[in-house]
Amino acid sequence: MELWARVTTLLNLHRTQIGRTQIGLGLRITVAALVALVLAVALQVRLPLWAVLTAVIVTQMSVGRSLKATVDYLLGTVGGALYGGAIAVLVPHSSEVALLATLALAIAPLAVLAAINPRLSVAPITSIIVLLVPTITHTSPIESALDRILEVGLGALTGLAVSFLVLPSRAYTLARQSASRALDLMAAALGELLNGMTRGLDTNALHRLQDDIGPALVALNEVASEAEQEKSARLSSGPETGPLSRTLLRLRHDLVMIGRSAVAPLPEALQARVGAPLAALRTAAMDYLRESSRALSARQGPPPLGPFETTLCGYVNEIAALRRDGLTRNLPGDVTERFFALGFGLEQLHQNFKDLQRVVTEWSRAGKRPEVSGREGSR
Repeated sequence: MELWARVTTLLNLHRTQIGRTQIGLGLRITVAALVALVLAVALQVRLPLWAVLTAVIVTQMSVGRSLKATVDYLLGTVGGALYGGAIAVLVPHSSEVALLATLALAIAPLAVLAAINPRLSVAPITSIIVLLVPTITHTSPIESALDRILEVGLGALTGLAVSFLVLPSRAYTLARQSASRALDLMAAALGELLNGMTRGLDTNALHRLQDDIGPALVALNEVASEAEQEKSARLSSGPETGPLSRTLLRLRHDLVMIGRSAVAPLPEALQARVGAPLAALRTAAMDYLRESSRALSARQGPPPLGPFETTLCGYVNEIAALRRDGLTRNLPGDVTERFFALGFGLEQLHQNFKDLQRVVTEWSRAGKRPEVSGREGSR
């Protein structure tokens, strides 16, 4: 009971990092290992260990990733077993020196292939096992190769089946979650950046936010690739993931552009005129990103773009009034450059908000009916 209380406390402390997806993965890995061991013992395979390890290895976060891991592992295993078995049969290795030379011959070509194609990374390991296990179990190289293929095949199919049947996690769901997190991070970063135009930047906070956006986009690209694999295998259906990934990447570029304009506050004379319109624009932009995040996660339609466009129009009108009044003529060159670069960055942000609206619309439709939308939704 005391141990369970400690585990519960630990989960509560880290509840923001540990979610249903992670707990589901832990459960699937556990079930896959247990089932693989039961099947290996029932089928009397020579080394159940390899079946259990393979089941754990191929059980991944999403069905698409599990499918890819299974195919890659089986491909590398079969290739490594056939090559290692052939080397063990054809090359004599009765002495220690001969065994070392044979081992090098069994590893080197496959290691080069694995370096060229990472999908074959398990091939050198399999070749080593096929060559050396007979010296321990006193079996023939052919039997060793066949046993290895059987053990890995059993574990791989078990892990894949468990990924399908036990709390299956689809890559499309993970893509929604990753995109939603990236949008929330972008909203917070954009707020800090626009604050910098009038109040100065909290550099440490901004760096933390910017540093978090990159990994979120990397995670999105990874699960997007897995979602496409699921769709190719007819395991799931949904919209094209490319437009979503590209739209969020362009939004990240907009933040970088705006960040270059917000390295220092504007002169007080300009702040007195643009402070209020810029604050309204900041609020509307952050709200749009956060509401888009919630809509994407909840499979709902996108939020209206009107409030942001209204505040952007007010900001643009105020900039035009500043120019008519001549307040921008005597500004230092670097301030003028940053001031108008901000306007360009906000216009690019507006265009990419339109793309985001189309993408969220497509993903909301995918949540209501199973067919795949073919609309690109981005440039």
